[in-house]
Amino acid sequence: MGFLTGKTVIVTGGGRAVLSDGRCGSIGYGIATAYAKEGANVVITGRNVKKLEDAKEELERLYGIKVLAVAADVSAGADNEAVVANVVKQTIDTFGSIDVLVNNAQASASGVPLADHTTDQFNLALYSGLYATFYYMKACYPYLKESKGSVINFASGAGLFGNFGQCAYAAAKEGIRGLTRVAATEWAKDGVNVNIICPLAWTAQLEQFKNAYPDAFDKNVHTPPMGHFGDSELEIGRVCVQLASPDFKYMTGETITLEGGLGQRP
Repeated sequence: MGFLTGKTVIVTGGGRAVLSDGRCGSIGYGIATAYAKEGANVVITGRNVKKLEDAKEELERLYGIKVLAVAADVSAGADNEAVVANVVKQTIDTFGSIDVLVNNAQASASGVPLADHTTDQFNLALYSGLYATFYYMKACYPYLKESKGSVINFASGAGLFGNFGQCAYAAAKEGIRGLTRVAATEWAKDGVNVNIICPLAWTAQLEQFKNAYPDAFDKNVHTPPMGHFGDSELEIGRVCVQLASPDFKYMTGETITLEGGLGQRP
């Protein structure tokens, strides 16, 4: 147990997905695991109740912490402020505080070229990613201000480098980066730091992308110079833990690429 013992972390998209070889294939679950090992109370959200229940059972059994699993789907046509407000209310009712918010959830129709993208596909990415991040940040802000907490948002190399077939995904992720920088400026006075991670890890979502759109996958996804794709817990989740530590409070508004050397930029 570490410096986050007894503190509360919300991880959106925290359900437990499984790869075809049986290994865990979820960045959100890897992040939740990293925080659980530090003794944090963990709130996980997502659309798939079974994945949330699987994650809750395993995290509580393995690490002796308490997990609150809340089904939540930010999507076009929904009362999204109410959806997010329910997550935040249940978090406060259960744990009494919010110390870290990790906006990881994202759905998209990756692989579909811009000219073929439908409005519904575009909305899928914007609502599940950009709008969800906006609503969670707004709803959590009063509690993060009180705890002088941290926000970690997720973007992507798709936006940084303009990946083929990922127009809506890239647009959502670049919107999240802009939102993050504004929040970093506005919330610095409150002791809340807000940063971005652009990850590359082998996940169930990436595996599905490869199977559904092999041409787009080959154009966009390459083995990093380090020779392997990131481990969701050890190489993504552990960085999330550090960004919430006192050692990193002076870092805010930054984009950190965790892509094993692929994410280099000026």
